[in-house]
Amino acid sequence: MKNLKKIKGDASFRQFYRKKNKDLSSIIVFAKKDKLKNLIIYDSINRLLNQNKILAPILYNENYKKNYIEIQDFGDETIFKILKKKKYNKYNIFKKIIEILNQIQLIKSTKTKNFKQKEYKLPKYDMEILVKEANLFCDWYAKKELNKKDVKIFIIKFKAIVKKLTLELKLKNNVFVHRDFHVSNLMLVNNQIGLIDSQDALIGNRAYDLASLIDDVRLKTPKLLKKRIYNLYINSQKKLNKNKFKNDFEILSILRNLKIIGIFTRLAIRDNKKNYLRLIPYAWELINLRINENKIFNDLKYLLTQNFNKKIR
Repeated sequence: MKNLKKIKGDASFRQFYRKKNKDLSSIIVFAKKDKLKNLIIYDSINRLLNQNKILAPILYNENYKKNYIEIQDFGDETIFKILKKKKYNKYNIFKKIIEILNQIQLIKSTKTKNFKQKEYKLPKYDMEILVKEANLFCDWYAKKELNKKDVKIFIIKFKAIVKKLTLELKLKNNVFVHRDFHVSNLMLVNNQIGLIDSQDALIGNRAYDLASLIDDVRLKTPKLLKKRIYNLYINSQKKLNKNKFKNDFEILSILRNLKIIGIFTRLAIRDNKKNYLRLIPYAWELINLRINENKIFNDLKYLLTQNFNKKIR
């Protein structure tokens, strides 16, 4: 089709095209693989967000049989791009993002209908999923970097530590978690912030999305700014147990960045998407930043130091 222009995709199996017809611009999301998640569930969660007055792409058309949906075009101005420009006050932008996060966490309903008129219920972000995700570090990164003998021992120890850390989480799984809440998935749309890439949303721990935002591997931010954003959120929560939240924030940040190292390695090996490898050193930096803040990470710190020296990282 002449009016379709392929646009830059992400780490998923989806392909994106911009469709232009006179004054209307829309996005075609094409997904042959994982199409239930990437088309039906994505639309379901966008509907849930819109119902709660959070800006997410509206569905225009769908052709599930032909593996695509047509959705609202939010343009190309991600918050990531805006933060890269020196003229903007980063802290003020993060203030607005924290407002969106608070809105998301106020969502009460866990059910919505998709374009097939079937009900979709958001699953719980339980310990099993967290452990499985963190273990991607073993499955891809550790297996690539360690020899066969060392990797077997490492995997046994690593999995035991990760399971123990998930048992140390204090807060309930009771809020909407976007699960990829970072500045590349936040868009500036007519002076409002819109949210994309929501298909992996679950009901989980309120510290998770803040950890995604502050310890974002794609955007390097100074420690002082990280602390200010963290305090922004804390001060916006009246009934929050600060000690429990800090504990969970640190655990989830580390587990998330271990998962990310595993995913980025998998993207390079399995999908030949090697550009993500350049982000791994900063993911290590973020792990190191949090691992020194709590004694519960001592075993993990020792295991990682033993097996992955500074040259590897």
